[in-house]
Amino acid sequence: MDTAQVEKELIATAAPYWEAEAEIPRRFVAGKPGRGDYIRYLRCAVYKELNPAIGYAPPEGYACNLHEEFAKLVDQFPRLHAGADRHAIYQRLHMMTEEFNHYLVLADVLEFALGRPVTDEDVEQMPEDRKLNDLRRKYMESGDPLLRAAMGLTEGGGSRTFGELSKIGGGEIEDRLAAAMKVIWSDEKTHYEEAAHDAAALVSGGDDLARMKAVIAEISLQRVRMRFEQFNAPMPWAEVEAIVGKPAARG
Repeated sequence: MDTAQVEKELIATAAPYWEAEAEIPRRFVAGKPGRGDYIRYLRCAVYKELNPAIGYAPPEGYACNLHEEFAKLVDQFPRLHAGADRHAIYQRLHMMTEEFNHYLVLADVLEFALGRPVTDEDVEQMPEDRKLNDLRRKYMESGDPLLRAAMGLTEGGGSRTFGELSKIGGGEIEDRLAAAMKVIWSDEKTHYEEAAHDAAALVSGGDDLARMKAVIAEISLQRVRMRFEQFNAPMPWAEVEAIVGKPAARG
């Protein structure tokens, strides 16, 4: 199959859901949210940056998934000259350091909004995000390269939420959040293109393509449910359905 065409089709499958991920925060901001509304969003946004691996299992013995990722990388240092893949270590270390920086900039905004230091109790995972992670974990643990690649393409929702929130202003919380989102958006804005390229390379026929599209749509819809919950239902769900192009049950 034409890899370039497959890339376009995969991105087109996700695009309506990504538009919903842009419209939801757009409506949130248009509704003139207060400090408490921003705190609600930031609590779960900080959680996600502390737990960035796709489909991570609940970390046992670690403070969060990011802690676990760094610990596993450090544990490989004694084998740097005895079989450890230093290129893979660097790539993962770079990725997780980037994620830590995303946590840092959002935690700073949350701390400002709270007016005090952030505590563990301030950071929470919302139910729809938990469902999303459980669904991703099922596919990541399937052993199927196609499904795992689809998870990569759905990661970040095309960075549309980050892009939208990088434009806001009008108050100190808004300005600080916009600055944080510019950092995240700058880091992640092309990730979906790279992921689409990698995913398309695995597609060898129409059945592969159909299977990948179905999973992309499934995960992307759950991402939209997550965003809808994060921003406290800022618009009628029927309007979300209209954006994604089909009836989309809320769960």
